[in-house]
Amino acid sequence: MLSENVSSYIENNRDRFVADLAEYLSIPSVSALSEHRDDVGKAAEWVKGRLEMLGFSARVCPTDGHPIVLGRSPEVAGAPLLLVYGHYDVQPPDPLNEWVSPPFAPDIRGGYIYARGATDDKGQFLTYVKAVESILAAEGKLPLNLIFLVEGEEEIGSASFEKFLVAHKDELRANAVAISDGSQFMHGAPAITYGLRGLCYFQIDLQIPRIDLHSGVFGGMVHNPIQVLATLLASFKKPDGTVALPGFYDDVLPMEKWERDMTATLPLDVDALKNYLGVTELVGETGYSILERRGARPTFDVNGIWGGFMGEGAKTVIPARAGAKVSMRLVPNQSYARIEEIFRKYVADNMPPDAKVTITDLTSAAPVLVSRDSAAMRSAERAIEAGFGKKPVFVREGGSIPVVNLIKNHLKQDNILLLGWGCPDDGAHSPNERFCLDDFIRGIRSTAALFFELAG
Repeated sequence: MLSENVSSYIENNRDRFVADLAEYLSIPSVSALSEHRDDVGKAAEWVKGRLEMLGFSARVCPTDGHPIVLGRSPEVAGAPLLLVYGHYDVQPPDPLNEWVSPPFAPDIRGGYIYARGATDDKGQFLTYVKAVESILAAEGKLPLNLIFLVEGEEEIGSASFEKFLVAHKDELRANAVAISDGSQFMHGAPAITYGLRGLCYFQIDLQIPRIDLHSGVFGGMVHNPIQVLATLLASFKKPDGTVALPGFYDDVLPMEKWERDMTATLPLDVDALKNYLGVTELVGETGYSILERRGARPTFDVNGIWGGFMGEGAKTVIPARAGAKVSMRLVPNQSYARIEEIFRKYVADNMPPDAKVTITDLTSAAPVLVSRDSAAMRSAERAIEAGFGKKPVFVREGGSIPVVNLIKNHLKQDNILLLGWGCPDDGAHSPNERFCLDDFIRGIRSTAALFFELAG
């Protein structure tokens, strides 16, 4: 449900909304880099200021890391309460030489705005702010109560978020939660995500000889850490695409028949996907479709590897050390603790006796499934149809959003709406990140409609 007054206000203020987005995107709020700490704080103050302009009571809450912005709308007596989560921090922009325009000098080309954070998550979060503005300007008051919870550490693992949730859980409990930090299924196919994969991420550090050795003098008589590590990494996957860790699949919750049937109807353009990825074939676990592999099956990937001499020219050396970063995407019923246990055992069992191995737990997230059959979900479905002009599809997403489980567990919340306005090819975390300006406006329309739908 979206009134003509609200629709007209959104359309008439399109250019100004885009200008505000560009201003927001120009703040280099890179949470991972200490030299941008002040910029992260500046972005938090920008969000706070925009909320206060709308009549919200807002504050910047200090944490052990970057601050969290908390804003609450003026009370609407008897109306439901929606908690809106977003993040104002962004990924580092590297490699800079691959950007067509500077990452923090927003540039509009071909109907897209290009900048770091355009789709992840500044542009998507701002749709909620602009929806509030549009309703207040057109109707005079909001139809429901809102809390905006906006953090500055999402891109570095949300280290301070759980502690904040626990401390403020009583004031954050709501009838539903909305998070727009994902994407549509594809351009022109809006989606509601009802499942997310979890994550285990480890670093393996391996040392065998005491020091780097001359490969001519000592080659053939000692284990080479790089070769030992390469053998280990190759052994994690079987030829059929499955993960070789014993017990890895023991707790996997199979997809239900309706899920597989629904997933099979999604309009995947395989050739377009290959072209975007720059590959000639798509691989993975046999017996499952591409979309099932991407969103509903667990995986193992090597994310980085290092060791030995990597400079210019030749250096005949057996390195003392080698290392790798590996990640596993988990699906419902898989336990992080159980996967960590079998991973550590597998590594230990496949190392030579003189190897010194350190495994560091870098980050983790639990998998998520939310019910498709709820009043809040049906409200979101109607709202997206109002904003985009077509019904959304329902998907399970392959990525992880750790805060979803934190919100689910600490706030005892099951009505979590994962609504993505961006697209899979927007380049989140990549050079030339972008956000379609038409989708930005459609997101504002959908969000405004959602407020009315949830209010009944």
